[in-house]
Amino acid sequence: MDLRVIYDEKHRAYWNMAFDESLLVHLDKIGPTLRLYGWNPPAVSIGYFQSMEEEVNVEKAKNLGVDLVRRITGGGAVYHKYEITYSITLPQFKGRILDSYMVIDEGIMKALKKLGLEPKHHGINDVIVNGKKISGNAQTRKYGGLLQHGTLLINVNVDEMFEILKVPEEKYRDKVIDSVKHRVTSLHHEGIDVDFDDLKNLLAEGFSEALGAKLYEDTIPKEIYDYAHNLEVNKYATREWNFKR
Repeated sequence: MDLRVIYDEKHRAYWNMAFDESLLVHLDKIGPTLRLYGWNPPAVSIGYFQSMEEEVNVEKAKNLGVDLVRRITGGGAVYHKYEITYSITLPQFKGRILDSYMVIDEGIMKALKKLGLEPKHHGINDVIVNGKKISGNAQTRKYGGLLQHGTLLINVNVDEMFEILKVPEEKYRDKVIDSVKHRVTSLHHEGIDVDFDDLKNLLAEGFSEALGAKLYEDTIPKEIYDYAHNLEVNKYATREWNFKR
């Protein structure tokens, strides 16, 4: 399999989600694509089935300049700041969703192994190191293809994260935060210092090996960008989409 790779930069949340969806919509035209990117400014993305107001302290996020966006994939609320994010669009896998997660997550695991770590697949869609979560992933199957995107934590500040994310029961807030600190790790916490661009290259190599794919770069057709810009303005940047539940 040939796998187009886009070594992207850090963008606003609305564009990130719009571009990912446009790549999925145009899968038949441009083929399987791996995109590696970041977020600027920081953002919270929530899963398709979540409620923004239940998951996020909206006023606090606004005051801190944090973007808020709903994904087309499932899963939970994610604070995007100290991380690298990937998205991959592929023809639909046959079989169980768990099987497709295990195949795709192997790309992250191979990259982590190159850094001297010993990652493991955990649950349905997480990757752990030393028993702690370092990568979370989410997936959707639509438009005749599969989109999976996920994060690899470069660093993590749990206290900062929970200034913006709500906890289910406020009276247990301190316990929840303490629990997350013991369950989440990052490259920094594992003693790994790697440049953002170097990490893009490592992840690209990891996905290439995991999928048996030959990587290539090529110009993205203008219609893919145009479609993404339309989605950005008329979907992902709108209150109707982000606060619809």
